[in-house]
Amino acid sequence: MESIKDRINSLARAMGKPAVTEDEYIDYKTLRTQYEQQANAEVRQRQLRSKKDRIAEIHGRSDLNPKWTFGNLIEDSEDVIEAVSIAQSFIAAHEDPSWRNAGSHMMLFYGDYGRGKSHIAGAIAHQLIDQYEISVLYRQLSTLQEMRYFSYDFSAQDNIGQKFRAAHQELLEVDLLVLDEVCVNETVLKKNTQSWLGNLLRQRLVNKKNCILITNHNLAELEHAIGRYCFESIKEYDTYRVRFSGPSRRGGISSSEAEPTSSAPLRYQPNQVR
Repeated sequence: MESIKDRINSLARAMGKPAVTEDEYIDYKTLRTQYEQQANAEVRQRQLRSKKDRIAEIHGRSDLNPKWTFGNLIEDSEDVIEAVSIAQSFIAAHEDPSWRNAGSHMMLFYGDYGRGKSHIAGAIAHQLIDQYEISVLYRQLSTLQEMRYFSYDFSAQDNIGQKFRAAHQELLEVDLLVLDEVCVNETVLKKNTQSWLGNLLRQRLVNKKNCILITNHNLAELEHAIGRYCFESIKEYDTYRVRFSGPSRRGGISSSEAEPTSSAPLRYQPNQVR
């Protein structure tokens, strides 16, 4: 009985083609394995490219500062070290699907100016995007307030009302909302803004969406600034409170570098310019 190799060689001779040598012949199982490996490698490459494209798109829509990463964060004080530890625990918890589906979680960063609150919040968001492809949106509350205020200008020609409705819908749907500058500069929200923010947080709570709130108020001042209704909305979340305290870590102008002031007040003197 002729083997498959002999039949191929007979067919090759009949067609006037050279016979298949021992080195050129590859059995079916080996050839199939090679093609499967090649196909799997191509699929993995396409999946990696697709994942990179998705992550790049999420980063592009997040409006995060690209410099806000754990890699360039200086951990030189106890409050920052503790905040990073809590942040890493918060990130690691996303590995558990039951934790993610259990409810809504909120990280509340509060305390002194210039301690790295926004930096750490941004680093959390960047890592969640890279590891879990979680959609993130960074917004300052003052910007949303201005957009909301101008949305009532019915004579405007720039469709600000429609833009605000689209922005509000995005605030509701995004997986992680980073809300910075909450009542910045010790301001107090008006009653209608308190109601709007409280409703936003409660709707996100129902949809099991997470938040990071950043403020310079302490907790007692924050309750007064955003109102009881909004503060009760925050308390509904599974909340991680992180307090920052100490002098500003930002470089630049400091009080010690300021020019000394003269004891005598500045007065006009004639004939100063000749």
